[in-house]
Amino acid sequence: MSYKKILIVEDDADVRLGYLILLKAHHYDVLLAADGMSAVSEAVKNRPDLVILDLGLPAGDGFVVLDRFRVNLNLALVPVIVVSGRDLAVNKERALKLGAKYFLQKPWNDTELLGIISQLIGKSDASVSETR
Repeated sequence: MSYKKILIVEDDADVRLGYLILLKAHHYDVLLAADGMSAVSEAVKNRPDLVILDLGLPAGDGFVVLDRFRVNLNLALVPVIVVSGRDLAVNKERALKLGAKYFLQKPWNDTELLGIISQLIGKSDASVSETR
């Protein structure tokens, strides 16, 4: 049984923990990164199925991460959901132009986030087999 891998890129430890609990409960394998540089190296090393990316990060903000993903052939097709508390009008357009699939404003709604994840990569294999 394989679990879909989601990389969480978030510098706030409490927010990272919230994602971890939510996604593990829905049978996703969760990878964590707290800054832009470790996000790129973690993605290259583990090739996640999806990335949830904060914009306000140390060591390379979310826009730098999006740009690095876009020019890396192994990461260019990995769907990215940007979740940010920054100004929606300016940042949403820029994030989508750099390749993000969705832009969610903080605080996000768990049901909405899970719906977007399911739409982009489907449910994890474990949760699908449990419902059969």
